[in-house]
Amino acid sequence: MIEFKDVSFKYNGNKEKALDHVSFQVEEGQWVSIIGHNGSGKSTITKLLIGLLEPLEGEIWFENTKVEEKTIDLIRRKVGIVFQNPDNQFVGYNVRYDIAFGLENRMVPRDEMLKRIAEFTKKVDMENELDREPQTLSGGQKQRVAIAGILAMNCDVIILDEATSMLDPEGTEEITKLIIDLKRKYHKTIITITHDLSLANYSDLIFVLKDGHLIEQGTPSEVFQNRDLLRSSNLDMPFSLRFYNEAKDNKILSQDERLMNALWEYHLKK
Repeated sequence: MIEFKDVSFKYNGNKEKALDHVSFQVEEGQWVSIIGHNGSGKSTITKLLIGLLEPLEGEIWFENTKVEEKTIDLIRRKVGIVFQNPDNQFVGYNVRYDIAFGLENRMVPRDEMLKRIAEFTKKVDMENELDREPQTLSGGQKQRVAIAGILAMNCDVIILDEATSMLDPEGTEEITKLIIDLKRKYHKTIITITHDLSLANYSDLIFVLKDGHLIEQGTPSEVFQNRDLLRSSNLDMPFSLRFYNEAKDNKILSQDERLMNALWEYHLKK
């Protein structure tokens, strides 16, 4: 569905490339997390995919269509983004109008627009907040509204760029559950750009970026087993996995097969 082919990019004035010959694929219906420390190139991938930046080298493909100037409007209709700071996304004086704004730009008929607003605010549990002003919402509620707007525009791919980094634990849990529902119930393709490995733990695949290079990819279990790689990338393992690894390193606890299996199952459920 999405393919980066040997993509490189460098910002003006920088000596080093933000991305250096990066290649990967995201299949339809997958949840992929792209992780790495600040400056690793995570958000650059997002900007390249939606045409805010152009590759220095390589190609980007979306559903067998090359991402370039003449195709970018079509691709933007299918790819929606939830940014790190939800306040930057609001343009309406209340929740109802904010969602309507994107639909108006696509010239959706009014009756259809009202139907979509009602349908998708209900899906994200915000149907009772339509007349609320955005600044009165919690961080988690703001992200829910942003996601409702993307769903209303019928986007196939949802990118969440550090969408939980400014949320408290309760808000993070809300959004994590919502992302899981988007994938399981609505079969959306999800890309999370994050340094939160607890969130990445729920994804199907993880891509690890460091200094513009794709240095590892695999399932969460495969990637999280590489403790040296995570440390060298300044990434902290989820608590459940740290707990398992500490028990594994203990000569006595590691001999208890029943305990180790239980700890691993606990990690997989987190």
